[in-house]
Amino acid sequence: MSNRVGVAVIGCGLVGAHRALTAASSLRTALRLVVDSEPERAANLAERHRVDHATDWRSALSRDDIGAVVICTPNSLLVPIGIAALRSGRHVLIEKPMGRNATEGRALASEARRAGTVLKVGFRHRYRESLMRARAMHRTGAVGRLIQLRARYGYGARPDHEMAWRANAELAGGGALLDEGIHIVDLFHWFAGAALRAQADLQTAVWDLGRLEDNAFAMLRFAGGVIGQFHVGTTEWKNLFSFEIRGDQGAIHVEGLGGSYGEESLVLTRRAQPGAEAGTERLMFADGDTSWAAEWEDFATALHGGRLRHGMPDEGLQVLATVDALYAAARSGSAIAISTAPTAARDLLAR
Repeated sequence: MSNRVGVAVIGCGLVGAHRALTAASSLRTALRLVVDSEPERAANLAERHRVDHATDWRSALSRDDIGAVVICTPNSLLVPIGIAALRSGRHVLIEKPMGRNATEGRALASEARRAGTVLKVGFRHRYRESLMRARAMHRTGAVGRLIQLRARYGYGARPDHEMAWRANAELAGGGALLDEGIHIVDLFHWFAGAALRAQADLQTAVWDLGRLEDNAFAMLRFAGGVIGQFHVGTTEWKNLFSFEIRGDQGAIHVEGLGGSYGEESLVLTRRAQPGAEAGTERLMFADGDTSWAAEWEDFATALHGGRLRHGMPDEGLQVLATVDALYAAARSGSAIAISTAPTAARDLLAR
């Protein structure tokens, strides 16, 4: 136990509960405190893991036995809590989107640079077995030269969706594009590098969300002429995840996330020669979702002096800059060039 880093989880909703479980299960970390503004929710999660609980996040920063903080709160609280935690010398795993916009994200990244502690952004889909396999195939040339990316990601929101914090523009900062779309943008960046140009249309079709969108339709251009296209929304009714990588010699299609999103699978399609019928290979991933534990172990490695594989601050900033550009494109009705500010921030962080 003496070598384990003590952890506090702030926010005891569904995501916080997953983070608490992985922190408690790891051999390199020890869950010590869970925090939530709703006392009953904090108490229930604390009882499950036999740890302390509190309703004020500041209590996590007053304890000497806590070296890392996980922040699973509404988007408006991510940056103020994250900055306070970094200033107190704690390591931080902050859930996506790292802030409501790139300006907030830059403030957080700058604080991490000054503090010299670990800041990791939670982009969990990079740790899914199907997507890791897809990227390995792509990098070894399985589909040839990359030409297109395409994705659909959505769910049917709960009946109380309009009352949740995600329906509040001040708390959320954005609708479906910032909520689900940020995962797709991160995956597109993972396969194609940072986007260069953005186009988007937003729609509020069903839910009473004020100025927030319940659907987003986006197109991104990357280096080498690669085009990425995606649709995300909360009017899917039956939960859906579909992600495609297309090359000049074949394609990879990942579908499902397990559970209500359907069985997780990967289909590789390759053509032997132009005009020939393509062959297919199908892989199934039915062993349960291991991405929570895999992402946590990446964080735990960094806590013990190793290097993060994914979720570095510059990656989070690049994603936020792209999402900001998509929102700007939707407002203007025209394509928007994406700011290079995240690259400058990355160089600054690397010093």
